[in-house]
Amino acid sequence: MKDQKFLVELRVQSTIVSRIKELQNQDPELHAIVSKLQDKSDPDFKYNSDGLLCFRSRICVPNDDSLKREILKEAHTSIKQAITDYVSKCLTCQRVKAEHRVPTGLLQPIELPRWNWEHITMDFVSGLPLTPKKNNVVWVIVDRFSKSAHFLPIRTDFGYQKLAELYIKEVIRLHGVPKSIISDRDPKFTSRFWKSLQNALGTQVKLSTAFHPQSDGQSERVIQILEDMLRACVIDFHRSWEKSIPLIEFAYNNSYQASIKMAPFEALYGRKCRTPLCWSELGEGKALGPEVLRDTEERITIIYNRLKEAFDRQKAYADLRRRDIQYKVGEKAFLKVSPWKKISRFGKKGKLSPRIIGPFEVIEKVGPVAYRLALPPEFNKIHDVFHVSMLRKYRSDPSHILEPEEVELYPNLTYQEEPVQILAREVKRLRNKAVPLVKVLWRSHNTEEATWEPENTMKEQYPHLFSSAQANTEEESPSSPKETRTLGK
Repeated sequence: MKDQKFLVELRVQSTIVSRIKELQNQDPELHAIVSKLQDKSDPDFKYNSDGLLCFRSRICVPNDDSLKREILKEAHTSIKQAITDYVSKCLTCQRVKAEHRVPTGLLQPIELPRWNWEHITMDFVSGLPLTPKKNNVVWVIVDRFSKSAHFLPIRTDFGYQKLAELYIKEVIRLHGVPKSIISDRDPKFTSRFWKSLQNALGTQVKLSTAFHPQSDGQSERVIQILEDMLRACVIDFHRSWEKSIPLIEFAYNNSYQASIKMAPFEALYGRKCRTPLCWSELGEGKALGPEVLRDTEERITIIYNRLKEAFDRQKAYADLRRRDIQYKVGEKAFLKVSPWKKISRFGKKGKLSPRIIGPFEVIEKVGPVAYRLALPPEFNKIHDVFHVSMLRKYRSDPSHILEPEEVELYPNLTYQEEPVQILAREVKRLRNKAVPLVKVLWRSHNTEEATWEPENTMKEQYPHLFSSAQANTEEESPSSPKETRTLGK
């Protein structure tokens, strides 16, 4: 018995097939068709290898509601899942299809300050009317801890030396040298002089980016308040806005701030400001010795906790409209780029141009929302660190054939599309003039994606196209008619 061997065959058959076969024998209409099979009067009906009645190789489903629902459910579930998996891994779909989802990358809050005028923000309000002193700009400087601010009237043509003197006079003289300055990328803040000055003072310059525009949100919010107050003063008092700046700064610094739940003056000096409105409310408070230190520490702790609460609330609200995506080292991701042609085709630029290139391998995680990619040698002028919102996950498939793409990128992740050939000409008739157009075939695009461009613009930028197009035209028949279109008809 130990030397005996058995051969076992296991067959798996769907229960739906057996149910169809059973119900075919019970269906009266199919019974009539089966009787005709013996006479061979209808060659379209035959039995398949499983013994099921078929019409032109298609199974005849009996007229049974429960069976029909079961077949539809099975087909719907399996086919839908198969289509979803196929589309998600399709290389063309991954490169072309737009994502209708919230942006990637959670909000990265900036560091919370812990003392007055150690971390500040600054910005300019330009475009104001010229005052008698020839000033037309307000320099807004805000303390991120106490929310107190200085509004300094300046001129547009102030040089870097003049701005540095004003900065030392109004900020460093009163509050000391700050640890960091947050600002936008105004040319005055990105100049070598300003960076070298702050570097000599030991101040770190932090510039906002396109991926973190909320960095200088403090100064932007103060600018909104300043503009509203300036507008109100000009309307009510009918005088130059520069004369109202001191009163506006006083009113702002004594206004209640929701984030710290007190006025900036109180947060800065530890007591409310003495004004005609509250002279009777303020007494001559006397705090000596350790009481001063204890009161100061308690006030700083209260302000810090309130700021942290406001920061956490802001991050929670912002992250509701964002999604967190993490990439592992070794994974591949697509890179989003922007086309650029330098010319406008009746209000459209690069509509059919590729928006995604790659995929490229992720070689390092630089920060919470930044990754370093392994770019090919032809992209050596491009910085290899990208924000997560510029990446798209790559779903691999064995059928994918990844070929290197010939795309010349600029450092700002744009590329210039080059015309290859002029395919046709036409004249667009306007009311008072005629606009000659040429149909241009662009590199890396097929004929269906050719666009109509103004002939004069193309002649100025790409004259070599018209010499080759003229040679091709001479080879064709001279009697070929020119197509003419009329705009609006």
